[in-house]
Amino acid sequence: MRISDVLRGKGSNVATVDPALSVSGLVAELARHNVGAMVVVANGEVVGIVSERDVVRQLHERGADLLDARVSDIMTSSVYTCLPTDSVDSLAATMTERRIRHMPVVVDGSLVGIVNIGDVVKSRIGELQTEREQLQSYIAQG
Repeated sequence: MRISDVLRGKGSNVATVDPALSVSGLVAELARHNVGAMVVVANGEVVGIVSERDVVRQLHERGADLLDARVSDIMTSSVYTCLPTDSVDSLAATMTERRIRHMPVVVDGSLVGIVNIGDVVKSRIGELQTEREQLQSYIAQG
């Protein structure tokens, strides 16, 4: 299965934020979109990713003053991305090795979707159920 198959099922909407947005604004956007991470975009280009974990860790270190800081102060700027043509299995391996939960899908520098670890697990479960059904059908015919 390919990442494009996952996006076809879940859609290609991606919640994004500007790097100049305050962390307080970021928290509001995370809640509004009901997501755990947002892609940071400037001038149409992916420049980072920021998650609830980033906020919590920085809040612990910096205290309530963090809410006035900018997203650019806490985002991860070294973003791993994937292509729609990548396999779900290769993405799962990368996410596991790199310990990342969200990966933007980019084509020619443009953000076209995002895949999270839950999407990968859901995809794998679907594949296993299909295999199981095929095996049961094969056995029943025998």
